[in-house]
Amino acid sequence: MEKRNNRYHLQLKELSLKDGSAGDKNLDLDFENHDDLFKIFEVIKAKNIFEDENTAHEFALGLKLFTEVMLKNKQHPLFEDLRPAIMEFMKKLKSQ
Repeated sequence: MEKRNNRYHLQLKELSLKDGSAGDKNLDLDFENHDDLFKIFEVIKAKNIFEDENTAHEFALGLKLFTEVMLKNKQHPLFEDLRPAIMEFMKKLKSQ
């Protein structure tokens, strides 16, 4: 049986650069995640880990994108040393 995932579309638009110039790049990305990201956003926001809602969204999105790639590539040597620390971090985050 095929495992079903939630599907998402992310549109990233460069607005301005630190040198003061206008941004002109765009990235459209389709991806899947086993979690409902919008529920995750609500959970992180409700935990009040960060004062700013935008920061909470950045944190949740970055973490979920990263950990999903790590899960899909469990055996990749790049994640070998990081995996135990991420597992502990996730336990700590979920317990808050």
